[in-house]
Amino acid sequence: MSYSNPILPRQERPVEIVEQMIARVESVMIGKRDAIMKTFLAMMCGGHVLIEDVPGVGKTMLVRAVAQSIGGSFQRIQFTPDVLPSDITGVSVYNPATLQFEYRPGPLLANLVLADEINRTSPRTQSALLEAMEERRVTVDGVTRRLPEPFVLMATQNPQDFEGTYRLPEAQLDRFLLRIKLGFPEPMEEVELLNRMQQLHPIDDLRPLVMAEDIVRMQREVRAVHVDEAIKHYIVLIAQSTRAHADLALGVSPRASLMWMRAAQAHAYMHGRAYVVPDDVKLVAVDVLAHRLAPVPQARMMGVQCEELLKQLISQAPVPMFKSDSGARRA
Repeated sequence: MSYSNPILPRQERPVEIVEQMIARVESVMIGKRDAIMKTFLAMMCGGHVLIEDVPGVGKTMLVRAVAQSIGGSFQRIQFTPDVLPSDITGVSVYNPATLQFEYRPGPLLANLVLADEINRTSPRTQSALLEAMEERRVTVDGVTRRLPEPFVLMATQNPQDFEGTYRLPEAQLDRFLLRIKLGFPEPMEEVELLNRMQQLHPIDDLRPLVMAEDIVRMQREVRAVHVDEAIKHYIVLIAQSTRAHADLALGVSPRASLMWMRAAQAHAYMHGRAYVVPDDVKLVAVDVLAHRLAPVPQARMMGVQCEELLKQLISQAPVPMFKSDSGARRA
């Protein structure tokens, strides 16, 4: 197999646009370049993001900074135990003047939605997000309405052992393209954070760099990134190995395989390539797959980590080899 190393047809290459967006968000989120890149990667392939970490490390600020760097509608849902499904999907209200029910959209009908502390609301309300996340639509009083394009849900949650949290069901976790963690900043990064925010918050100065229609176009271009049959077999081989592993009660689903391929396409696109190589697949694997795995009780008691198990399975899978042609990479 060989490639001619095609260049994506853009006046400004994707890697340059992405770098500008990352730099803009980095002015607010110091030392979080990897998390910022993964957030934009998810947006490039229309996937949803779950940001899981302890309070106070900037989960909400990351999403707000991304939203302000992109033109389009933005809504924030602050989840609490008393939030109802109709509070997020919208509700039909009777209008005495027209003698008819009128639909009032909920905050879910936006280009970018921040589901803040998603695991602090009830399972009933969490389930109201399933249709929107998978089918890009909501159904209220029997009427189905399409969500705007692009539609990306970015959710934050605290660790499950924190007070007042509800565990997200497997069906919902499977709808998130990525799960990322921010972690605490390094000492010098935290000092820089204090310096920047001593007077004004830098997020107030953020302005859109691209518009919503630009994101939609980039998502189409990501889907056009070439994926060789050998790469697809490589993805499926690893996915099947998770389903047959003795330490796993739940392996990755076919939906996960599709999202994994899409994330690899976005990774290639963001690095200026119109084709996927094995490194693209491997570099996004843990963030795309680990939160979908469920160890058996015995493995959980023995401290088996899904991330490490996944890395082991990837290292054992034979990597497709490609012939170098006109500068194409060799796996």
